[in-house]
Amino acid sequence: MKTVYMDHAAATPVRKEVLEAMLPYFADHFANPSSVYDLGFKIKDVVEEQREKVAGLIGAGKDHIVFTSSGAEANNLAVKGMILASRNKRKHLIVSAIEHHSVLNSARFVERFLDTEVTFLPVNEHGLADPQRLAAAISPETVLVSIMHGNNEIGTIQPIAELAAICHSKGVPLHTDAVATAGTVPLDVKGLDVDLLSLSGPALGGPKGSGALYFRDKIRLVPLIHGGIQESGRRAGTENVPAIVGLGTAAELARLELPARAERLRMLRSLLVSGITAGTTDVIHTGHPDQRLPGHASFCFEAIEGEALLFMLARDGIYASTGSACASKALKTSPVLVAIGLAADLAQGSLVLTLSEDNSEDDVGYVVAKVPLAVAKLRSFSPVWRKKQAA
Repeated sequence: MKTVYMDHAAATPVRKEVLEAMLPYFADHFANPSSVYDLGFKIKDVVEEQREKVAGLIGAGKDHIVFTSSGAEANNLAVKGMILASRNKRKHLIVSAIEHHSVLNSARFVERFLDTEVTFLPVNEHGLADPQRLAAAISPETVLVSIMHGNNEIGTIQPIAELAAICHSKGVPLHTDAVATAGTVPLDVKGLDVDLLSLSGPALGGPKGSGALYFRDKIRLVPLIHGGIQESGRRAGTENVPAIVGLGTAAELARLELPARAERLRMLRSLLVSGITAGTTDVIHTGHPDQRLPGHASFCFEAIEGEALLFMLARDGIYASTGSACASKALKTSPVLVAIGLAADLAQGSLVLTLSEDNSEDDVGYVVAKVPLAVAKLRSFSPVWRKKQAA
């Protein structure tokens, strides 16, 4: 049976080049970067080399990168670190309604435990934040605005530079979660004019347990992990050198390969979207039709359950998702799909397909052939579908 993996937003294999770069730092080069002798100095130099590689992917200076354990930790540090730094001054946070759970739940945390007012900014039917609504929501008490660059569930890419200009006109910094876009679309923190930006190693073909946060000059962050003075006092704990090396290597490869990779992913995505929408009825292609991640295709099918569709596709060797990997086991209607105005019953029938450079046109053809058959089979069991057909 053919196997087709199209759930790269949830997990990606570590690239061979990345694994080879990491291996020596588990046993041969194991010294602590904080040690005050030559073995430690050498490892410290390696860490700083990786910091420069990560910074190069997003057009930043290396002194503005903090290594973290994940994109989720980077998001937590950005949101909570900024609120804690301004706790006795301003107490208002704005996040979009379709943020990753690491941002949404950080917002709920500061709302509950740090006495912070939180505005969850609505989006339109394509998942785009409205610049005028953002401008109206900012108040003199606003500490931070956090709006993700690319949504991992519906693929929409936000006009971050435009939103940043609005924030800065009112003296408010902007954080963007770029986990889904780093290494997939060109990123330049100066061009986007963001103050903080999160990224993740696994999304780049790097190891799980790696991530980073970019911060601009004069941004003050209160650390969430206390201990030593690693990461210039912004994150304590002995550095995970193998993961940092993996992240740096993956970032450098992504930077070098980005243009060709993005072009190929857009081609495969176009075939996927056109094939699935032509092969079945009563299906919605969610997210913005053009302003979206190059390797991302997402749909909602009427009168079926997304979980059941995943099981049927897995029987044919196709692996996909119904949404964010951090929410797929909650068995709740996706807050992202609700935010873009889909009815709860339609939102239950979601399918998200995320591609990588390892996917082929044959893979796409196989998926395009199997998805309509699986949808038709599930609908044959559905009383909702039978009722609609009889009407």
